[in-house]
Amino acid sequence: MADGAAAAPRAGASGDRIQFLGHASVLIELEGRRLLTDPVLRGRVAHLRRKPPEVDMSATADLAAVLISHLHRDHLDLASLRLLGRDVPLLVPGGAGAWLRRRGFTAVTELHAGDLTTLGALTVSAVRADHGARRGPLGPRAEPLGYVVRGRRAVYFAGDTARFREMSELGGSLDVVLLPVAGWGPTLGPGHMDALDAARAVAQLSPRLAIPIHWGTLFPINITRAQRERMGDPARAFADHVAALAPSVEVRILRPGQQTLL
Repeated sequence: MADGAAAAPRAGASGDRIQFLGHASVLIELEGRRLLTDPVLRGRVAHLRRKPPEVDMSATADLAAVLISHLHRDHLDLASLRLLGRDVPLLVPGGAGAWLRRRGFTAVTELHAGDLTTLGALTVSAVRADHGARRGPLGPRAEPLGYVVRGRRAVYFAGDTARFREMSELGGSLDVVLLPVAGWGPTLGPGHMDALDAARAVAQLSPRLAIPIHWGTLFPINITRAQRERMGDPARAFADHVAALAPSVEVRILRPGQQTLL
């Protein structure tokens, strides 16, 4: 298990790597292709403020695609997408395509759970996620998704989801899982995993490597010190739970901005 200081890039011939940009924004680089998940690249989104350093925008260059898991503003931030360019290829949940095209994005592909698309030597499979579908009380609805990206290695990005029994069907051939372990406040609503639930998901999935995401990045503007302290260190708690429930799985904790070679 690696923590922040020990999670620097490791020696490896392929160059495949993961870079955690913060919250659910992760750069996945496999087979020379760069994919970015749920980009939130600004210092503030609605009532949430980014606490770690600003995103290094060099991590967003030469993207083969952006993977959007669902429509919530801390996962689909229109201003962040505009920073990437309106012609950046977007893979989005079914129901989101027309809404994004009306906002000027020109390369939008809708996927439903079970669909598969190819990006050069990579395949991207859309898989189920158990989470809220609507963007606010009056916004559009779209089917929440996770994604499995496969080249010589396979990476599962869960998006934002509760744990569900069918997760086990993804297991057995995954090298890396990127799992949400917390939220942006001191409490979690339905459709989320805390550190213990995420560790139970690791036991279902049986990957080689697990990396916690969706933690330590965005906080409500008016959050108190007591509320922050109550949130604890979910990434470390996740690592401890995985050590107990799935001891053969390596956990690497990446702080926002850090990366690791696979």
